[in-house]
Amino acid sequence: MRFFLAGIMQGSLTELTLHAQDYRGHLKRLIEAHFPEADVYDPLADHADSIRYDDTTGRDVFFGHNFMCREVDVLIAFVPEASMGTAIEMWEAHQHGAAVFTISPMIHNWAVKFLSHEIYATLEACEAAVADGRMRRQIAVIRGRQEMVDD
Repeated sequence: MRFFLAGIMQGSLTELTLHAQDYRGHLKRLIEAHFPEADVYDPLADHADSIRYDDTTGRDVFFGHNFMCREVDVLIAFVPEASMGTAIEMWEAHQHGAAVFTISPMIHNWAVKFLSHEIYATLEACEAAVADGRMRRQIAVIRGRQEMVDD
């Protein structure tokens, strides 16, 4: 099962800097612990210096990641505040049948509200859904794969 870790990187920052990215390692470890069959892709892991890419490289990475979101089974988005890139990744995943789970307090934001199969207000709420099997069951329903629940 292919997971994509989407989430705020630059957001609305105007400086050449990123928001804190510690959520990525935390989510990856959580997924790997509860979904041993998972192949987890973290865009930042391969592109830690992406904010310094030239336009050609940045464009290739941007469109490549958006295309990749069309092919995953599950997208987990961390959006504590608006993130245009994450919204595009959520759109691509949702439009192509992936299960989309969002960690965000922005429950009234339409991109969050209408592109997410489940919204968790906090990282801890997401952890609980993973740990107690709710996320696995929901993925099975969304993806139409009962064998995931029977495992």
